[in-house]
Amino acid sequence: MWRQPKAVWAVAFASVVAFMGIGLVDPILKPIADNLDASPSQVSLLFTSYMAVMGVAMLVTGVVSSRIGPKRTLLVGLVVIIAGAGLAGMSGSVMDIVGWRALWGLGNALFIATALATIVNSAKGSVAQAIILYEAALGLGIAVGPLVGGVLGSISWRGPFFGVSVLMAVALVITAFLLPSTPRPQRATTLADPFRALRHRGLFGVGLTALLYNFGFFTLLAFTPFPLDMNAHQIGLIFFGWGVALAFTSVVVAPRLQHRFGTIRVLIVNLLFFSATLVVMALGTDSKALLAVCVVVAGLFIGVNNTLITETVMKAAPVERGTASAAYSFMRFSGAAVAPWLAGVLGEQVSVHLPYWVGAGAVLLGAGVLFTTRAHLAGVDAEEDRLDELTDEAAALTVGSES
Repeated sequence: MWRQPKAVWAVAFASVVAFMGIGLVDPILKPIADNLDASPSQVSLLFTSYMAVMGVAMLVTGVVSSRIGPKRTLLVGLVVIIAGAGLAGMSGSVMDIVGWRALWGLGNALFIATALATIVNSAKGSVAQAIILYEAALGLGIAVGPLVGGVLGSISWRGPFFGVSVLMAVALVITAFLLPSTPRPQRATTLADPFRALRHRGLFGVGLTALLYNFGFFTLLAFTPFPLDMNAHQIGLIFFGWGVALAFTSVVVAPRLQHRFGTIRVLIVNLLFFSATLVVMALGTDSKALLAVCVVVAGLFIGVNNTLITETVMKAAPVERGTASAAYSFMRFSGAAVAPWLAGVLGEQVSVHLPYWVGAGAVLLGAGVLFTTRAHLAGVDAEEDRLDELTDEAAALTVGSES
């Protein structure tokens, strides 16, 4: 799995930097609120605008990539991220930052969906191994993001934004020189393709599960810095531990559990454990030590879920992988967009405990959705040769039914 072409490593490195953007702002949420006189719900819009635009833009990534080619799409995405992060660092109000984070989300959408498809299609080995490699990049980026955010944020809240802009410029140069020109797909996709893909009950079930799971995930990520009430460096270290736990289970633990117990069974049990962790956080919100421990423990469950649910998406529906990724990403980022804002409002106006209760309920509901749709996902643990045959057969039937 680790013997890959330079092009794959170039995209993987850029993916690390791209995913740093998710956890990078965590340590500076409270400093931004203090320096710009903003409330938690206003600051949480940094996540909401980023995720909302990313989710909607995921629907057009396939359209853009199929017309200008994957490499150009990756490069355009990187340029947009550089601009969005840099302009956010130069902003003078929280709403300006929210707006530039939205631009950042657009760039991330163009990059992330295309990067996943590029790694899966270009990497040596199986689809599962390629996804583990992608998740390793995701995990490393999420782990390093809070640490970099804490270090640079302790100097100035603007530092992390400028840091991402510089790192993305490096990733842009590496990708431009190491990734060979990639041909455009034979068939240009349309905006309707992701919605057609969601007609497949298995893919829709996984997408809805991801939406509900991300509701809990981003409640934890965006709201927890406020009850922790620590400085940027301390919060950065806590979420660095969370990211390390996430990276370890996504690369090492998830494949072993999958091999022994099966993908869907592991996902359902894992979601139940994550929901239970959020319940503990709801009960013990007043204890900073308990919150810190639960954040790191949650990383263990999030890592397993990220790897297995991504692999399930790539295998769940008989459609092109880029189309499946776009459809799934649109749904999951919808949950990621709503959760931070809602958690901030509930924490401010009702109770500091309530956001975690809502997150726990959403994740529990996600486990129930996955359980009810498991019959449509029975083939995700089949051998890849057999999966390819099933995909070809389904595609042939689809084409035949449309003619």
